[in-house]
Amino acid sequence: MKKKNLISVVGPTGIGKTKLAIDLAKHFNTEIVSCDSRQFFKEMKIGTASPSDEELAEAPHHFIGNLSVEEYYSIGQYEEDALKKLNELFQNHDTVILVGGSMMYEKAVIEGLNDLPEADIENQEKLQNIMDEEGIEKLQEILKELDPEYFGVVDIHNHRRLLRAIDVIWQTDKKYSEQIAVSQDSRDFNVIRIGIEAPREELYDRINRRVDIMMEKGLLDEVRGLEKFKGLTALNTVGYSELFKYFDGEWDLDFAVSEIKKNSRRYAKRQLTWYRKADDIHYLQVGYSQEDYVQLIEYILTQIKLTKQ
Repeated sequence: MKKKNLISVVGPTGIGKTKLAIDLAKHFNTEIVSCDSRQFFKEMKIGTASPSDEELAEAPHHFIGNLSVEEYYSIGQYEEDALKKLNELFQNHDTVILVGGSMMYEKAVIEGLNDLPEADIENQEKLQNIMDEEGIEKLQEILKELDPEYFGVVDIHNHRRLLRAIDVIWQTDKKYSEQIAVSQDSRDFNVIRIGIEAPREELYDRINRRVDIMMEKGLLDEVRGLEKFKGLTALNTVGYSELFKYFDGEWDLDFAVSEIKKNSRRYAKRQLTWYRKADDIHYLQVGYSQEDYVQLIEYILTQIKLTKQ
C-alpha cells in the first residue's frame, strides 16, 4: 500500500502550471518540488518564467533558483536530490506537489532512470569533433536516425543531451529511449498526474504574449548580464541563445525576439508530443472554472482513496 501521494502538474510551457501547483499546495497544505530544469538557475529568473517572489511566498518551493549557471547539474543528480527532498517532505505531509515542463526530469522523479554507462571519452571526443566541423545539426541527424522516439522529445538545441544519448546508444547498441524507460513500481509513493491543455492556437498565442512580457520585465538586461557565460550549457537554451546572437550582431532585436517565440512554440510542440503518449494524465482546460477546479479536487481525493483500499 502506497500511503504517500505525489501530485505531478504537467503541460506545455506557458500553460499556467505554476498557478495550479500553488492552488493545490494551498488546498493540501503542502509544499512544491519543481522539476523545471531551467528554473534551477538563480540568474535566469525572467527568461525561464520562474515563480515571482509573491508566488514563492504563497507556498514553499524547492529547486527554484538553487543553483548558479556556473554549476554543472545532471539529471541523475537531480533524481537523487529530489527523492531525498520528497522523503523529507513526506515526514510531515501525506501529499506533495511536483510541477514543471521538463519531461525527462519529471520522469526521473516519478519513474526513475535506468543505470546508464559512464561517458565514453573516445565517443565524446568523436562527437565533439563532428559538432565542431559539421554543426549541431549533424548530431541531431545522427540521433534522429538512431532513436527517433527520443529525438522527438529531447531539447535538440542542447548539445550535451545529444552527445550523451548518442554515446550511450553507441556503447549499448540499444535505443536511449528504451534504456530510460522503467516502471513506476520502483517508487514507494502514489503518483497522480494532472495536466493543463489548450487549443493549439490559444497555446501559441499565450507563448507569444509571454515572450513579450518577458521583454517588458527586462529579459534583455538579464541576458546581457550573462553574456560572459554564454558558452555554458545552462545558457544554451531558448530565450538566451537567440539574444546572444543579437548581442553578437548576427540578428537584429526584432528577429531575435521572433526566434524566441518560434523556438518556444517548437518546444511546446515537443512537450505535447510527449504528454500525448501518456494515458495516466487527468486534464483541465486552460482557463478552467471554479467548478472544474472543485471537480479536480474530487478526482484527486478519489485517486488517493483508491490507493488506500
